[in-house]
Amino acid sequence: MINHSRHPEIVLQRTLKSSIHCTGVGLHSGSRVALTIAPAEINTGVRFIRTDLRGAGAVIPALWNNVIDTRLCTVIGNRSGISIGTIEHLLAALRGCNIDNAVIRIDGAEVPIMDGSAAPFVFLVECAGVIEQNAARRAIRVLKPVRVGSSKRGAMLAPQKGSSFSFEIDFDSAAVSCKEGFFSLEPEAFKCDISRARTFGFLHEVDQLRQAGLARGGSLANAVVISGDKVLNEGGLRYHDEFVRHKILDSIGDLYLAGAPIIGHFQGWRSGHALNSQLLHTLFADRENWDWTLMTSEDQVASTGTSISAKMGGELRLAVNA
Repeated sequence: MINHSRHPEIVLQRTLKSSIHCTGVGLHSGSRVALTIAPAEINTGVRFIRTDLRGAGAVIPALWNNVIDTRLCTVIGNRSGISIGTIEHLLAALRGCNIDNAVIRIDGAEVPIMDGSAAPFVFLVECAGVIEQNAARRAIRVLKPVRVGSSKRGAMLAPQKGSSFSFEIDFDSAAVSCKEGFFSLEPEAFKCDISRARTFGFLHEVDQLRQAGLARGGSLANAVVISGDKVLNEGGLRYHDEFVRHKILDSIGDLYLAGAPIIGHFQGWRSGHALNSQLLHTLFADRENWDWTLMTSEDQVASTGTSISAKMGGELRLAVNA
């Protein structure tokens, strides 16, 4: 039991007050799916349950060592051969809302894409309400830099106070081009600065993706579509740098597969789901890379930056080019 008077700065675990339901279409499968986010007990983390299947084998914990595919989305599975795909936006919303424990019941193999962002899931969490639980939140503190990939495409985690994310993208399109962003994952900031950033793709790749069994549910209603140097969506972008913000959103969701919040700085450059998964494998491969810690209110404020910024600092750029 946590004594609040003796530990005034300890952050408690959180779950939903009540269950909340939604339906939607899978981005890659194109199938209609129903999803319920429900409260869960302390220290149980985030778990998916396939309600269209029976038995204990239908449960899949949202953990890094359950990732089985990273082609254009993150897919987790279990030893029974059951899987859940496109989990990153929902996980990002749970991390952004500081939800530690939740049960996600779903009657299909893919989380609905909704509008292509995490905002609808944030809305669902707010509608359900959030309660604190009588147990301290555990976090994973990065103790030394961990890096995967190359100078052209890679990702890293480094020790730092709080949780922050930086990303650099570079696409051969004037609509996207080369952009950089920094985000400090602080209370309320996720909803305003990151959650509404939508997934995006290029029109000339649609046929190829669908031939590969992907993007069958994609449309202008759930993705930003780029043709040449133009954004086809009516109304344009939600943020002037929506593309880099969405890459940060994906990274927040992918890294929540660590099983707890990560205290440290994430940096990605032209990377994606595969390298995010590889980064977690590398982090946990050596016990000297990380340690468990009880999260305090100070851990929820990063040491540099408070929101998306146009440029990363010089120290971070040096890490990219090292």
